[in-house]
Amino acid sequence: MEHHLVLRVVARLLIPLIMLFALYVQFHGDYGPGGGFQAGVIFSTAFILYGLIYGVDKLRDVIHPDVVRSLAAFGLLLYAGVGLAGILSGGEFLNYSVLAIDPVSGQHLGILLIEAGVGITVASTMVILFYAFASP
Repeated sequence: MEHHLVLRVVARLLIPLIMLFALYVQFHGDYGPGGGFQAGVIFSTAFILYGLIYGVDKLRDVIHPDVVRSLAAFGLLLYAGVGLAGILSGGEFLNYSVLAIDPVSGQHLGILLIEAGVGITVASTMVILFYAFASP
């Protein structure tokens, strides 16, 4: 796609904005609509758009498939780790109120970490699927 100059220029403008919007959805999900799943899909869209415009080989240079697989595992471990931290702190699995001295602070911390784990896993899984279907 060397000859699509307009697509390349528009992609260079849109990709950072897509990532910024994904972060907004991620961190606003605690107070309104949105959260980890939606933010993960939006965030992966930036990488998939990059791969479609510049090519899958260039995308592999930007984010290696091994890194993407590691991030997917990390997100899952983060989710499970928050649940286990609740158990080790004397509560139930995914009981966030025991994660801090103040139950409200524990709820905020827990949901932030859970949504981060979900977002990382979903974004990584979407990019893994793109690599699987876009590979020659």
